[in-house]
Amino acid sequence: MKVLLTQDVYNLGHAGEVKTVADGYGRNYLLPRGLAVIATSSTVKRADAVKTAGLKRRAQEQSDMEAVAQVINGVNIQFTARTGEKGKLFGSITAGNIADKLSQLLGKEFDKRKVALREPIREIGTHVITIRLATDIAPTVNVIIVPEGVTAAPAAAPAETAAAAQPEAVAETVAPAESAA
Repeated sequence: MKVLLTQDVYNLGHAGEVKTVADGYGRNYLLPRGLAVIATSSTVKRADAVKTAGLKRRAQEQSDMEAVAQVINGVNIQFTARTGEKGKLFGSITAGNIADKLSQLLGKEFDKRKVALREPIREIGTHVITIRLATDIAPTVNVIIVPEGVTAAPAAAPAETAAAAQPEAVAETVAPAESAA
C-alpha cells in the first residue's frame, strides 16, 4: 500500500514523503491516527505543501530544543534526602523528580522520558545526568544529593563561574518512600 505521510513517523519517514508500507500497518495504524493518507494522484500533488509544512515545523522544534538546551545545560539541581550510615538514600531520586525540577526551572511541563536515567539514584553525591531533547541535542545537568541537615559544600572557583552564568540551583527535600504494609 502506498501512503503519503502527513506527519513525521519514527523509523518510516518525514511529512510529505510517499512510502510503501504493509497493508495492515497502513490500515490499522497510520490511517486511523491521521499520520498518513492513501497515496492517490491528487494527494501526491499536495505532497509538496505537506513537505514544506513539515520542514517548517521541524525547524521550529529544533530551535525550541536548542533554546531549552541553552537554559538547562550545566544547571545544578539539589535534592536533600534522608540517608543511612553508608550514604544510601531512604528512597530514591527518579527521572520524574528531576523532570519536576526542570519543569519549575523552565516554567513549563517537562517530559520525564527525556531524562536519561537508567535507574533511580540511591546515593548521595553529584551525578551528571544527560537530558535527551533531540537526537543531536543532549545537554547535561548536575544532580546534587545531600543528606538532611547538611548544606552543599562550597563549589570550586571554576564551578562558581560556570554556576554564575547558569540559573540558580533548584533544591527539594525528598521524603522517604513509605511502604504499604
